[in-house]
Amino acid sequence: MKVSDYVLQRLREWDVSHVFGYAGDGINGLLAAWGRAENKPVFVQARHEEMAAFEAVGYAKFSGRLGVCAATSGPGAIHLLNGLYDAKLDHVPVVAIVGQTARSAMGGSYQQEVDLQSLYKDVASDFCETVTVPEQLPNVLDRAIRTAYARRSVTAVIIPGDVQELDYTPPPHAFKMVPSSLGMGQYAPVPAQEDLTRAAEVLNAGEKVAVLLGQGARGARAQVEQLAELTGAGVAKALLGKDVLSDELPYVTGSIGLLGTRPSWELMQNCDTLLVIGSNLPYSQFLPEYDQARAVQIDIDPHMIGMRYPFEVNLVGDAAATLDRLLPLLRRKKARKWREEVESNVKRWWEVMQRRADVSAKPINPEHAVHALDPLLPHDAILTADSGSSANWYARHLRMRGDMRGSLSGTLATMGPGVPYVIGAKFAHPDRPAIALVGDGAMQMNGMAELITAKAYWQEWSDPRLIIAVLNNQDLNQVTWEMRAMSGAPQFLPSQHLPDVPYAEFARSIGLGGVRVESPEDVEDAWRQALAADRPFVVEFVTDPDVPPIPPHATLDQIEAAAASLVKGDSATPGVVKQGVKAKIQEMLPGGKPRQDEPGRED
Repeated sequence: MKVSDYVLQRLREWDVSHVFGYAGDGINGLLAAWGRAENKPVFVQARHEEMAAFEAVGYAKFSGRLGVCAATSGPGAIHLLNGLYDAKLDHVPVVAIVGQTARSAMGGSYQQEVDLQSLYKDVASDFCETVTVPEQLPNVLDRAIRTAYARRSVTAVIIPGDVQELDYTPPPHAFKMVPSSLGMGQYAPVPAQEDLTRAAEVLNAGEKVAVLLGQGARGARAQVEQLAELTGAGVAKALLGKDVLSDELPYVTGSIGLLGTRPSWELMQNCDTLLVIGSNLPYSQFLPEYDQARAVQIDIDPHMIGMRYPFEVNLVGDAAATLDRLLPLLRRKKARKWREEVESNVKRWWEVMQRRADVSAKPINPEHAVHALDPLLPHDAILTADSGSSANWYARHLRMRGDMRGSLSGTLATMGPGVPYVIGAKFAHPDRPAIALVGDGAMQMNGMAELITAKAYWQEWSDPRLIIAVLNNQDLNQVTWEMRAMSGAPQFLPSQHLPDVPYAEFARSIGLGGVRVESPEDVEDAWRQALAADRPFVVEFVTDPDVPPIPPHATLDQIEAAAASLVKGDSATPGVVKQGVKAKIQEMLPGGKPRQDEPGRED
């Protein structure tokens, strides 16, 4: 047995079923071992190492299991970095296995020699080790896997090419040898009783309780629903926690933050008590004023506790286990005026979303394209969105319910993970439909190439439905709107304009399904066609770049600046330009423009 054979055997013993990667001579020994092992675990060939890392992240996010990716030395290891940082910042367990030049060539400025320890020093800061002798295994690999799970982070194992080819010998019972063992027991830490009592006192004293959920609350859905009933709270969700609680509950205000909803903004503006569960939302400006609310946080990671807000009580523990102990200490609030206000705001919001989706555009309103999908979603759909304006519409128009899952690049907010995320999801759940909302920028960046990966593997999935919705507006739209809103700058075409590409036609050319949609009347039929397809399917919506992703906290000045940027140059007469700005605001905010004292109000 070679070292490479043992690595794959150990991965199998850890129940690793898939490794996402790309070949290179720095891992030739491992690739040969895969051949001897009859491709177990399954090697999934991406088009690029960055895509392999994203697919490992998507697999881990939607399975709850370890994601594993593999790449050659030098350029391959470098290409993994962006996907690995995505995992690190979103707290996803991923192990990278990378090759390295032979030990005899190290320090010799050899071909593809890169100091991988230094390169991975930050992204794999929790554990990064180079295997130089066979006896380091299984400990190095076991510890990389256990650390990735325990820290919910990235770890790396670097194996030089010549070490991969050595005969495997286990560590003997001897000095300076480190044995190891398989497995990692489950655990659910809970806070001290005195801390729970203090937290209950804060929550019981409040009259207007707001709850913010993140992905750390995913296993505590029943407990959160019970807590909301006892406290009469409204519940907002960070984007990574969008699938934690059903949007069909009338007190769920939806997403919060730059891509959030108006009722989530109102919830935080008007509450007197805040409970944050499993979230590390970085945008503290979307939370209550610092002297406005008493606050409690629940988080499993003591290194992340107490951040973002001056919390009065910090509870370190598993969300579900902590809430199980906290709930008996809470008193049911009889007054329901606060809850009624929250529910009224939520009801109004969904009416506004319908009105925004109904606004005409040239040719298709992107909000209509996404809003039309919402009632058609299968109860077990897996949803992803790429970074950009597509994430706005994912955050605001799609209601999570049933067993739906959803995610995006929450903290790194990188472009490019939408398509590889759903591919990773399909390997985790081949029996479930998966849908990605992707802008044309991300699709041109890497999504089109990764359709080839879908082509290579879709016949292995029991449910072949993998749908890529491309919002084709020939614009890097999110940045264009940021420029308009923040500085009143018009679109800078050399940086923002994108060439028109026939995405659906390309999908059909490689044997997948595809349809190009240029009329709003055809939007719903296109979604139905994609959801009934017998293979992966690209729906290309030709959308209007002038439909703005206005944030819930936008000020009137910012909205006017954005509107002005759209009409500059239309006329040299100031009065005509002013009228044009007013008209554009009416288009941007169906139902009327906001009052000065109510920034961003959309009804």
